Amino acid sequence: MNDEKGDLVTDCHTISSRWRSHYSHLLNLHGVNDVRQTEIHTTEPLMPELSAFEVEMAIEKPGRHKSPGIDEIPTELIKTSCRTIRTEIHKLTNFVWSKEELPEKWKESVVTRAS
Repeated sequence: MNDEKGDLVTDCHTISSRWRSHYSHLLNLHGVNDVRQTEIHTTEPLMPELSAFEVEMAIEKPGRHKSPGIDEIPTELIKTSCRTIRTEIHKLTNFVWSKEELPEKWKESVVTRAS
């Protein structure tokens, strides 16, 4: 992102300020500087937990010969796993779902290039 002078902006606060200003002008909002991100807490989950069937379908979906992720677990190993492992994946997925926070390691990815 560039500032008004055309210089590259790399500071996250300046970038946020530029986007806030951009959307303020775009949407004709007044007092947009006072808007802060807030969390919404409800007594009921917005989405129900994942069913065992949904997890099973997600495990079966990836094609063969996919590169392992950051955990270095090949897709084929997960696809051929026993019921116990699939049950634990289901529990883990629903635990993360209920916490509404993705573990940092799950946000990492590995990009490979076919040669």
